[in-house]
Amino acid sequence: MPLTRHQMDSKIDEHFAFEANDNVEGVLATLTPDVEHDIVGAPTGPTHGPAGARPFYESLFSDLSDGRVRTVKRLYGEDFLVDESVWCGRAPGRPFGLEGRGRPLEFRLLHVIEFAGSGNIKRENVWIDLVSILQQLPQD
Repeated sequence: MPLTRHQMDSKIDEHFAFEANDNVEGVLATLTPDVEHDIVGAPTGPTHGPAGARPFYESLFSDLSDGRVRTVKRLYGEDFLVDESVWCGRAPGRPFGLEGRGRPLEFRLLHVIEFAGSGNIKRENVWIDLVSILQQLPQD
């Protein structure tokens, strides 16, 4: 039986809330054991399983802080959603290999999320507006 929009919204909102609180274990709990985790353009390429996704989140939570996600639009299909959002916060670390120096940062995100019958995320594909990030975090 396909998930409802409400069920998909609940899971992705739970996932984003764990991210906002830098809760690695919580984020990983929203994923299936065989999740494909794909941050487009990441040097690792797609990773598999929560253990494969863990290093990304550990790095992300040290590189970005005070993050808030504002959903712009969601599109739904059978057991998947596409979420267009804006992330806003600070960059104290080295997000995406760039010196953040604690500067404010805001960029668009596009998530393509596929769900398993359990309701957990079985594929997370994330597209990041890197051009916007480069403009906000110029390197000297």
